Amino acid sequence: MSNQNSEITKDVYLVVPAFNEEKTVSQIIEGIAENGYRVILVNDGSKDNTLNLVIESKKKYPDQIFVVSHVINRGLGAALKTGMVVALNKNAKYIVTFDADGQHEIGDIPKVCKPLQDGEADVVIGARPFEDMPISKSFANLIMNALTFIFYGRNVKDSQSGLRAFTAEAADKINIVSRGYGVSSEFIKEISDKDLRLSEVTITTIYTPETQNKGTDAIVGLRILTKMVLDLFRI
Repeated sequence: MSNQNSEITKDVYLVVPAFNEEKTVSQIIEGIAENGYRVILVNDGSKDNTLNLVIESKKKYPDQIFVVSHVINRGLGAALKTGMVVALNKNAKYIVTFDADGQHEIGDIPKVCKPLQDGEADVVIGARPFEDMPISKSFANLIMNALTFIFYGRNVKDSQSGLRAFTAEAADKINIVSRGYGVSSEFIKEISDKDLRLSEVTITTIYTPETQNKGTDAIVGLRILTKMVLDLFRI
């Protein structure tokens, strides 16, 4: 890695929430570290071997992998919030959220960071081409995009994407309270409320049997919709 690239990557911290991800977590966080980035792995009360595996990975990259654990499973939103706070405390310049289940391409990290580094955006969302998704997933995400526009006034290509990048200043302004998958829509709400500049870049869509069982489905979507309605009428 060149000195110039090293100078760029050292300012980027990846927040990786993990709940029972023993099949993929080592490969993900070690791959990120190999590319020069720092990783905040938030073990969200995993019951499998996730924690032991990430401790072993940290031994290989002691200066790049940092591990934080929730004693119990608190949900995706809480894990992301914990990781972002830790990254800010470590003086990260840019913070990227990245799933631990293998649905993101490590090579897309520079893509979501570039608009931030160029001063063109405060937040970047990695947008997955919906035509590359299973039909059930693409339909659910289209519905969530529509609801996000109706409730929060932001027209985004992929409101439910887990690959996002923030400047430290933007991350510090965002206040997340959702515990579960509703955090994706809440990020859009916060971006809108805080008048942050948002860009989207196209990223790779990766779906495996494990990743298809996660994310936004009809039941999760109804829960998110309920929260949106409650937020709208909250005084």
